[in-house]
Amino acid sequence: MNAPNRFELFVLEDGEKPVEVTEDTKIPNAATFKIVKQDHTLANMLRAQVLAMPQVLFAGYKVPHPLHPYFLLKIQTDGTVTPQAVLEQACTKLIATLTTIEAKFKREFSYKDAEGAAPEDPYGGTGGPAWGTGKDYLDF
Repeated sequence: MNAPNRFELFVLEDGEKPVEVTEDTKIPNAATFKIVKQDHTLANMLRAQVLAMPQVLFAGYKVPHPLHPYFLLKIQTDGTVTPQAVLEQACTKLIATLTTIEAKFKREFSYKDAEGAAPEDPYGGTGGPAWGTGKDYLDF
């Protein structure tokens, strides 16, 4: 089979760098980052986080081939900050966001684990009947 072993897609080899930076010589204030052992999931989150910064003029990524576990992320800034600094800030913000999501997820499931404890509806429901009780719009 052509596919590499599963562990080769996410385990760094000895001496392998997780990120390689290449300064762009044709575009000012731009750099290309090769991030190895990652895929579209991280690439799209990083691109979105980088684009949310006002100093960024362009951010995009590509995965050259599905069997090669890396992606290229290109960032161009307005010159007030370097692309490397923007990527570091984006990673820090992304980690903070994911930590918050994890905490909320664990909190919601702790309610489920507590026997008989029903959290109040975070969406401001009126405490009406639960789903699946009473008449449904499909009941004729």
